Amino acid sequence: MDKQEKGWTPAPGETPFEILGGEPVVRRIAQLFYDHMERSAPEVAALHRLDENGRVHPEPRENFASFLVFWLGGPNEYLHTRGHPRLRMRHAPFPIDEKMRDGWLLAMKLALDEVGVYGEVRDYLDARFATVAEAMRNL
Repeated sequence: MDKQEKGWTPAPGETPFEILGGEPVVRRIAQLFYDHMERSAPEVAALHRLDENGRVHPEPRENFASFLVFWLGGPNEYLHTRGHPRLRMRHAPFPIDEKMRDGWLLAMKLALDEVGVYGEVRDYLDARFATVAEAMRNL
């Protein structure tokens, strides 16, 4: 099987974090993700801590941005401040069904579109996000 058939995977020293443009771009994706979630999947946004204006509070936005930096292969500050991600445990208290999963994925798709993430790295990220989003389903 050649590289084309199995899809792109990061090579040593070639992480999605680096390909996307590093921390500023990854943090922008995280912020856009929540902005799109509020508009396109308000039922998902409502599961988060909200500010006085009904928007996702800066704290969960920052936590996700830090996680995304780490998860995409950037600095591991998230591990030092929040510990192991334990995604299933952290999401277990929230009702996550297919509609919630799809809303989450739509918000991420729109954020990646807005930043201009395309090609092999986009295919790779779409597949990874879909796998993680499905794993969070508990309904």
